[in-house]
Amino acid sequence: MQLFRSAKFVMSVATLVDLPPAALPEIAFAGRSNAGKSTAINVLTNQKRLAFASKTPGRTQLLNFFELSERNEALPRDKNNPAIACATLVDLPGYGFAQAPPAQRAQWETLVGGYVDQRQTLVGIVIVMDARRPLMPGDEALIDFVSGRESRLHFLLTKSDQLNNSEKKAALTRAQQRSRQIGPRATAQLFSAPKRLGIEELSDTLAGWLKS
Repeated sequence: MQLFRSAKFVMSVATLVDLPPAALPEIAFAGRSNAGKSTAINVLTNQKRLAFASKTPGRTQLLNFFELSERNEALPRDKNNPAIACATLVDLPGYGFAQAPPAQRAQWETLVGGYVDQRQTLVGIVIVMDARRPLMPGDEALIDFVSGRESRLHFLLTKSDQLNNSEKKAALTRAQQRSRQIGPRATAQLFSAPKRLGIEELSDTLAGWLKS
């Protein structure tokens, strides 16, 4: 958990040519507009407004990079034991926002598609989905798009607090069945920001990606 709480904003990118050099391993968060992607990042990092969260779909229009760092915990926390950058979280623009102008939607698709396809340091993608409406066409399109590369996938079913127990079970079962179709590199879980459900599971999954 401490690793993700170290997150700090580094930069926003509007075009592929502005991407920072590919150096540290990167974990991207993708999802439909208003699926709770930015909120999930804020809860994971224990920071209220690290990733801007809005009730208005389509507000995240850039690639936003957040640096993660760690220090040797066996040594004193002083200037001789500085925190060293070790990974990056990337908040991708939301997809599937029908009310955006066509040119704007095309720009987002080029930006996200190009990043996912070309970024060699991308180790995994968290696909954030509203648990009430998982695996919609936009989600499946992204899954198909990344099927040719070995990046790990994690289906994060947000807003699960708005479902009853049987609905939660059905949503998770569906996502797990889809993950098994992909293979061992794909996993799924329930998540709720208001109830703080699934934070440790998400943290453990992503930390495992970075260690492997």
